[in-house]
Amino acid sequence: FSYSLRSRKVPLCQRRSLEAAEHRQKGAATARTKNKRRRLITPQRREVAVAPFQRACAERSESGSDCDENRRGSSGPSTSTEPELESSVKESEKRGGKSSNWSPPQWKEHLARIRKMREGRSAPVDSMGAAELPEATAPPEVRRYHVLVSLMLSSQTRDQVTAAAMVSLKGHGLTPENVAHTSVEVLGKLVYPVGFWKRKASYLQRASQILVDEYDGDIPSTVEGLVSLPGVGPKMAHLAMDLAWGSVTGIGVDTHVHRITRRLGWIKRPTDNPEDTRKALEDWLPRSEWSDLNWLLVGFGQQTCLPLHPKCQDCLNRDICPSAFKH
Repeated sequence: FSYSLRSRKVPLCQRRSLEAAEHRQKGAATARTKNKRRRLITPQRREVAVAPFQRACAERSESGSDCDENRRGSSGPSTSTEPELESSVKESEKRGGKSSNWSPPQWKEHLARIRKMREGRSAPVDSMGAAELPEATAPPEVRRYHVLVSLMLSSQTRDQVTAAAMVSLKGHGLTPENVAHTSVEVLGKLVYPVGFWKRKASYLQRASQILVDEYDGDIPSTVEGLVSLPGVGPKMAHLAMDLAWGSVTGIGVDTHVHRITRRLGWIKRPTDNPEDTRKALEDWLPRSEWSDLNWLLVGFGQQTCLPLHPKCQDCLNRDICPSAFKH
C-alpha cells in the first residue's frame, strides 16, 4: 500500500496521513484477533490445560517440595537448593537404571570396545584420580576425607595438578582437624595452581570445620549430607559415595562423560549440562554399569576422545560412532 502511494507520486503530507490510517487499521485488526483468541479459551479448556500442572503440584507436595515456589521460577532467587538436591537423589534411587524403554542402538558394543581400549589403564586418571590419591596407611575415616578433598580439588583441574596439590596438603597434614585450623591463605598456597584455588581453599576450610563439628571428623555417608558441604556438588557426591563408602547412588558425570555420551548418541534429547546428562543416562543405563562409567569414559576422554581434535582414527568405535570424524 505504501509502495503504491510512492509509485503514484502522492504528496508527502497526504501519503503520511494515509499511512497512519493504515497503521491504525492494522492495530485494530490485531486487537480483534487477540480478543477472539481469549474468548476461545473456555473454562473447560482452561481446566484441561491446568490439569497437568496440578498433578505435578500434587506429586511435588508428596515429596515435600513447594509447588508455589517452583511455579514462581525466575521471579526471585532461590533461598535453598536442598529440595532440588533431595529430589535429584530420590529420582536417582527411584530410577535405579532401565526405567525407560528407550536405549541407544549399539551402546553395549560401544561400551565393550571402550573397555578394550582402557585395558592398559595408562590414562592420568588411572594413577592420579580420586581413587588413587588417599594415603594407604591412614585410618579409614581419613582415607574417606582424602577422597572428598581430591574430588573438591579436581573440578576444572587436570589430574596432574590435583595430585601435586594433594601431595602438598599431605605434607602439611591432611586431616579435617588440621585443615579446619589452617588459614585460607596458607591453604591457598598449598593447593595452587588448581582451578579457582582461592575459592577452593575457602571451601576446604569451611567443609573441614563442618566435618569436625557435625560428623566427628568423618565425611557424610549420604548424598544429601555431602552436597550440604561447601564446594560439593552432585557429581562429587555420587563419586564420593562410590569411592569412599562403596555405595553406588548415581553416575558421576563430569565434562568427559558429558561430552562422550553425547557424541556416542547415548542421550535421547540434547542436554546442556552434566547434571541433565546424568539424569538422562540413569533413565536407561543398567545400574550395574553406573560405577565403572566415570572411570572408563574419563580415561577414554583423556587419551582418545579429546575435546578438540579427537583421535577417531585410533578409536575402535570409529565404524559405529555417529560422531566419528566430525569434530
